[in-house]
Amino acid sequence: MALKGLDAAIADSLLGVDTLWGGDVMNPSGIGRFIADCWYSDEPLPEAYTHPTAAALRANGGVGADAPDGASVDAYIATVDVKGAISRVIAEGRAIGGLRGAHLEGLGLCSEVMFDLAMEMVGKGPPVPYDRCVRTLTGSSPQPSQPAEKRRRVAELLASAGYPSNGDGSLLEAVDDWRNERRVPGKSIAALGEAFIAQYDALCVRNLLPCLPRELADVPRANVRFLPIENAWFSGSMNYLGHARRPDGSPEYEATYELNAALEISVPEFQQLVTHEVVPGHVTTFAYLQNLYVRGKVGFEASVLSMNTRDAVLSEGIANNAILIAHGVTEVSDLPDRDLELGVLLALLQDDAKNQASYLTWKEGAAQPDVAATLRRDFLVSLERADKLSGAWGRHPLLGRMYLPAYRAGTELVARLRRKYPPEVVLPALYGARGLVDALTLPRMLGE
Repeated sequence: MALKGLDAAIADSLLGVDTLWGGDVMNPSGIGRFIADCWYSDEPLPEAYTHPTAAALRANGGVGADAPDGASVDAYIATVDVKGAISRVIAEGRAIGGLRGAHLEGLGLCSEVMFDLAMEMVGKGPPVPYDRCVRTLTGSSPQPSQPAEKRRRVAELLASAGYPSNGDGSLLEAVDDWRNERRVPGKSIAALGEAFIAQYDALCVRNLLPCLPRELADVPRANVRFLPIENAWFSGSMNYLGHARRPDGSPEYEATYELNAALEISVPEFQQLVTHEVVPGHVTTFAYLQNLYVRGKVGFEASVLSMNTRDAVLSEGIANNAILIAHGVTEVSDLPDRDLELGVLLALLQDDAKNQASYLTWKEGAAQPDVAATLRRDFLVSLERADKLSGAWGRHPLLGRMYLPAYRAGTELVARLRRKYPPEVVLPALYGARGLVDALTLPRMLGE
């Protein structure tokens, strides 16, 4: 039976903008996915996905293609009323009110920006202001990153580890030397990933589960396979599938993580990546929400999570704080190992660099080589990361203007709330056990 009412509007709005941008939520690989991160409801896919014009649009890459096919876009939006579906989500959110209503309104407003950006790409709408993109997503206007304190601590830790520096150039050399001596061999990704998943899943049993409802205790937090992928434009892609079912019909909560084989990453940074992408980060977050959806504790919107939304800001914030959640601490300096502290600081600097790439590119109009040099010098990222963040990511008309600022905004939000509230209060709220929230409704849930 087809989706109806609000659920149908949510499905058509999210899969509609996803299709406009060339995404395919049913593709198991991050190469084919884009805005919609999952579809695990077992509900039939909506017309926004199934109509022949949708398949044609996906096949040619949507508005994000090197040469967008305007005729395909025209045929699609003439058949599927994506704009109307978005308007219905916003209107029904306002009518419902409360935290769920505010969440739905925010979901619609972010979808509206993505739709308008798509129309801009094919000359059917005016340029979308950068400030509107960032403010709709995060609730705040664009701001540059401030890496100085993290850089200072990185230099201090490097000197203690035998990699002294006396300026920007030598600090970067020290980071490169430190990273090179700890680099993860590409062919060992799967084995090392499994080892760290086991370690951090065990830490979650100690430091996360006691704070969550007991019904979540048996949900698999890390049913994931690591897959190296060649020549990807992204560093990695967590693909939450959620389609597999046990004999009793319950989910298996399965996911894959595709990691760019060219990624230059140290073992401590890889530990942070595992907690970010898997446990207790994205895979754990999605699995808990799938369980809550199956048990009727959250609405349909929890089953079709997406990028470039306030949900994604919160999700990235949880993921970047995940290693601290696993260890039961609130500060990076409280981690049990100084090499690990250094790796986490470098990972956080990389996410500060994502925000800076967005700001320099779209607020200041900086050229790609200049952005790359700034990210390398000020945020200590690898050459590979500097190139990707200043180019394929930073200059992308949607990801550069809307998604890159989500990482820093979400990280700072979750870190602040974890410092302010005890774990038994904040952790259930973060993971949806008190209802589905996003980056703007979570503080309201906690009474702010």
